[in-house]
Amino acid sequence: MTWQLNTIRQEFPILQRTVNGKRLVFLDNAASSQKPLAVINAITDVYTNYYANVHRGIYSLAEEATQHYEEARRKIARFINAQSPSEVIFVRNATEGLNLIAYTWGRKNIQAGDRIIITEIEHHSNLVPWQKLAEEKNAELTFIPVSGKGELDISVLPALLEDGRTKLVAFTLMSNVLGTIPPAQQIIKMAKNAGATVVVDGAQAVAHFPVDVRTLGADFMAFSGHKMCGPGIGVLWGRHSILNEMPPFLYGGDMIRTVKKYFTTWNDIPYKFEAGTPPIAEAIGLGAAVDFLSDIGMENIHRHEQEIATYAYNRLLEIPGLQILGPEADKRGGLIAFSLDGIHPHDIASILDEDGICIRAGQHCAEPLHMCFSVPASARASFYLYNDLNDVDALVEGLKKVVKLLRR
Repeated sequence: MTWQLNTIRQEFPILQRTVNGKRLVFLDNAASSQKPLAVINAITDVYTNYYANVHRGIYSLAEEATQHYEEARRKIARFINAQSPSEVIFVRNATEGLNLIAYTWGRKNIQAGDRIIITEIEHHSNLVPWQKLAEEKNAELTFIPVSGKGELDISVLPALLEDGRTKLVAFTLMSNVLGTIPPAQQIIKMAKNAGATVVVDGAQAVAHFPVDVRTLGADFMAFSGHKMCGPGIGVLWGRHSILNEMPPFLYGGDMIRTVKKYFTTWNDIPYKFEAGTPPIAEAIGLGAAVDFLSDIGMENIHRHEQEIATYAYNRLLEIPGLQILGPEADKRGGLIAFSLDGIHPHDIASILDEDGICIRAGQHCAEPLHMCFSVPASARASFYLYNDLNDVDALVEGLKKVVKLLRR
């Protein structure tokens, strides 16, 4: 598919609808994305033509379902350049993937006195699991600070890493509030040289720009299919050698090799971590989403989003009393969180909705980060491959309406 925005938009049926009689302007893509016909049709095809449980049946439907399910795993492995499809584990979402690491690798490897390093820009999903693990193990939780400009101060890392107590470094590949894109490979190299295991939260990255896990050099990455034109499913990628050593997360069917009355042995990876009936149609739908995105090209998507975000950044500065959180336009991904003097973000979102404009309002599952900027909450507009400059213009006109109605 060549880069033709009108053609791409036509692939998304929901973008043809209206809200309150107005054209739908969907700007909440950091929370979840809309779905193209290719994904919708793939899921419909599963339930219409070959749905059955996978791995267990020897009849035709089961074999077809298994073939499509495992082909989806192979597509995703290629998409992130994993060493093997066995490194790709299907989970409910990125949150479950991160919790899986904390409950399995974390409980086995983190001991009292060890240090866990995360950053102040993390989503709760990449904060709370490590917070609770540190409490449980009597380990130390330490934060890489964020500057007033929304950039990470990684100058603190060498001192934190030099005493050998750091066992885990976890950070996001892109902030879901600030749009900040950390220097990932630099952080990973420093952490690995100090003997630490590295977890990256790819939920805001994998959907928006190319991510090659082998080049990146981390040990784990979690991301969500629903943010990348797919259905409600997540993926955990991990290095084969580490996954092999980890205990299972959940127990039951399909994750076992043998079960006796008093002991059980585990299946190979990735099945060791996929207990019970998996999300079959969802995995196949994510495979279709990966095909769709690959056909357009992740570099093209990233370039398109950067153009929109830069345009939006500059246009939003036209609004009196509007403060943008985070770095300059050329140092962020395709989202912008902001506040308006004297106007609550919920009121902003509610009034914009009257004109069919969908944005996020609140703390975006990043309460500590908002505390760093001394704001209780923010409004957030986030862009994707189907957004255009007209969507930004609609947002700006809507915000001018908000100011006119609510500022006295």
